[in-house]
Amino acid sequence: MSTYLFPPPAEEISAEPGVVYTVASGDLRQSANVTCWPAQRQFENDLAAAVDALGWRVQRAHPEDTGEGHGFIASQRQGIEVFRTIPPDAPLIVAEAVWQYSHHVLAGLRTHRGPILVVANWSGQFPGLVGLLNLTASLTKADVAHSILWSKDFTDDWAVRGLRTWLATGILTHDLSHVRDLPQLPAAPEVDLGRALAAQLRRDKAIIGVFDEGCMGMYNAIIDDELLNPLGIYKERLSQSALVAEMARVGDDEAQAVRDWLDAAGMTFHTGTDEASELTDAQLLSQFRMYVAALRISDDFGLDAVGIQYQQGLKDTVPASDLAEGLLNNVERPPVRSRDGARELYPGQPLPHFNEVDEGVAVDSLVTNRIWTAMGLDPATTLHDIRWGDDHDGRFVWVMEISGSVPASHNGGYHRSYSMRQPPMYFPLGGGTLSGVSRPGEIVWSRVFIADGVLHVDLGRGTVVELPEEETRRRLDATTPQWPIMHAVLHGVGRDQLMARHKANHLNVAYGLDAASADRALLAKAAMFEALGVVVHLCGDVRI
Repeated sequence: MSTYLFPPPAEEISAEPGVVYTVASGDLRQSANVTCWPAQRQFENDLAAAVDALGWRVQRAHPEDTGEGHGFIASQRQGIEVFRTIPPDAPLIVAEAVWQYSHHVLAGLRTHRGPILVVANWSGQFPGLVGLLNLTASLTKADVAHSILWSKDFTDDWAVRGLRTWLATGILTHDLSHVRDLPQLPAAPEVDLGRALAAQLRRDKAIIGVFDEGCMGMYNAIIDDELLNPLGIYKERLSQSALVAEMARVGDDEAQAVRDWLDAAGMTFHTGTDEASELTDAQLLSQFRMYVAALRISDDFGLDAVGIQYQQGLKDTVPASDLAEGLLNNVERPPVRSRDGARELYPGQPLPHFNEVDEGVAVDSLVTNRIWTAMGLDPATTLHDIRWGDDHDGRFVWVMEISGSVPASHNGGYHRSYSMRQPPMYFPLGGGTLSGVSRPGEIVWSRVFIADGVLHVDLGRGTVVELPEEETRRRLDATTPQWPIMHAVLHGVGRDQLMARHKANHLNVAYGLDAASADRALLAKAAMFEALGVVVHLCGDVRI
């Protein structure tokens, strides 16, 4: 007789008619979950009221934990346990008013058979829209069918119609008429340049340094080698512990030299003495050690671009990485020499940094860097979160914001850049930003993402506009005032179109000298991506 221990058979839970289940993915950081919970609770109350008005009933799949002070799913393990209690065929809404870690719920969503709707509140207070975009990008990469919707409070007609449609059919589609496949490219020097640079990349190859993958649960930001290598791009997998060890080898004089250079360049540092709530000189020197260490390790491995995870890996060890990242992305930056002092490292050029080790950004930054350099344009690139947006003087202006890795040239120089302490909720050990208001100008925006098992890229054009100081302050106060901000108008792409289409929380940005040079750079970029075998899509008003 067998003595094997067989698992007990699982009894499948049946879905109750007229009931829609909800879950809320949160942060790993308790401080963020507690701080953001009141906004999440209000959003869920608004959503439940809208669902009730349509004749359905909301069943929250996991209760608020009064002991923890919030009601978020705060780990992958908790998410797996929660999904065991959800009928697999039930309609399911993932409700997000905050930044969330997609891997908390991805395991459950992969196997859920019922219709899935991801919703977010249209608000800049906490980045719920950013969380929605990351989760939907992760679901797209995982080939999980889902729908998406957003609203300030689910009382507007547009959102109510969408919610009604999804409840009735399990599917909600949006207008994507702004997206078109790349047409046959014209005979042009920019096309020749893009193809030549693609051939060079495949022939000579490039290495991206990855200081620990999977930042903040961003499954969509990991690109497997099998997709990268055909482009000529290879990974050097590095540990953030090595970065901390190298930081310890950087002398006080070297860190201070970086500070002195930035002071002379006119950058403003808003410092104080309270380590818990203010930016201190000690925090800044640690960040400058990271800057030096990152360049030296990159030189050791011959890296063409580098990404530092920081969160979660380093947040309890050293101050924030963003200031170092912003410096790396700029052409003009404090010089760093090899350990023996014999060589300046990466002189006269940026070392593209892909914030939060987003490997889609890594590919995009490499391509952009090579095209912009070859065309004599400023190759400084950055990414922004698609944070929020609002109307101003009759047009919709996006708030693009990121935690500080913006190059100074995007702000108009170091004299128009400043550094503030990172919010303690996310950054317990502090550290400064590289902040400012992005200068007016013409931009190319883009995003590399995975869909249907292959690499795609969306390309578009936009204009960074200058808003009145009081409007800029309103937008900063409505989001995260310590962070750099870009006021962007995207050409031929509406608010809801971008939200419905964009397959990441991040959007890449590079400036042209003017509209004509930005158009030419986009053409060369499209040609290079096409030659590399990436599926290219043009978004909005793009002249090719």
